[in-house]
Amino acid sequence: MVTLTKRGQSSFTPYSHQAWELKRNSLRLLMRIVVFPWMIRMGKVDGLENIPREGPALILMNHIAFVDPIVVMHVLPRNIVPLAKIEVYDYPVVGIFPKLWGVIPVRRNEIDRRAIRQAIDVLNAGELVLVAPEGTRNDSLRRGKEGIAYLAGKTGAPVVPVALEGTPGFPTYPFSKRWRGEKAVIRVGKPFRYKQAFRNARAKTLRKMTDEAMYILAGMLPEHRRGVYENLEDATMDTIEWVDPV
Repeated sequence: MVTLTKRGQSSFTPYSHQAWELKRNSLRLLMRIVVFPWMIRMGKVDGLENIPREGPALILMNHIAFVDPIVVMHVLPRNIVPLAKIEVYDYPVVGIFPKLWGVIPVRRNEIDRRAIRQAIDVLNAGELVLVAPEGTRNDSLRRGKEGIAYLAGKTGAPVVPVALEGTPGFPTYPFSKRWRGEKAVIRVGKPFRYKQAFRNARAKTLRKMTDEAMYILAGMLPEHRRGVYENLEDATMDTIEWVDPV
């Protein structure tokens, strides 16, 4: 994993599943006891059977609120390693959480080869990597970046789409006006992977692969969340094949 020394500098050490698992399990217990009963009100969760019981996978999510990655990490039955902008390490107080969890920091607006290498190491260790391809929070989908297609193609890992709704306004406190409003809702879709012929795709093809994945995610969202992928009739499936979770 990457260890940050000071802003803009980092050192790389080989990824060890065992070294992180106990720490993440402890943090998940803390979230279950402290964060969710008192700060985030959960509603319906559908499709958890679509999460592979073992082996690597990329979790593809829409990103509409600050708490989205935390909600996904809490709900899914396995530990997840998120990709997140490097700035989260500098957030007051909450910045300690991504450091303790081992979140993969990404330098935005550039090709961050170190983050890519980290993500591949985590996938090769048989774990789940969480990606929000838009790179930032948006009320509706913007064009996804090609990183998820590159990672999925390079490793052969399946992609599991996860659609979130109702998370804006959290965290809050019980009995607040927001607490009495809409609950956080998650829908997990069927996994897919890129066909063998597209495993070493270049830029133009990566763009098509990314858009095909984003259209699948858009189809799981309400119309007002689909953004640039609102016209589902434009969706294609040339590079994608469905897989059964195992």
